[in-house]
Amino acid sequence: MKGRVMAVDPGEKRLGIAVSDPSGTIANPLTVIQHVARLVDAATIAQLASTNEVVLIVVGQPLDSDGNVGPASRKASRLAEAIRSQTNIPVVLWDESGSTLKASEMLTRMGSVRRKNRSKLDALAATVILQDFLDAQSARI
Repeated sequence: MKGRVMAVDPGEKRLGIAVSDPSGTIANPLTVIQHVARLVDAATIAQLASTNEVVLIVVGQPLDSDGNVGPASRKASRLAEAIRSQTNIPVVLWDESGSTLKASEMLTRMGSVRRKNRSKLDALAATVILQDFLDAQSARI
């Protein structure tokens, strides 16, 4: 994938945002935005995507163990739709199951105390989602 890709880890209170390098190979945490309302969040994400010259936005969508859609999945779909209404940048959904757990384990290995690093956790979860997506894309080539 050529160009920067952005990932969003949607949460109830915060949304973690990650962005790739210009070659679309390596994911890095970008920021965390506080959840306000779906359209406000979507506008903020669209603005971040534009500022960072993103060519694709990936929204994490949690699926259950059988790959089925649940309430959190539907919320992610509605957020993706709202982002699409705010930008011409393509938006795709990507299974983010386990991303927060992986991010939490990474913070623990790095010696971070979880309670103090809530926003780090959200941005890192978005980074896990994005790196998973980028790796899957490069495996297809």
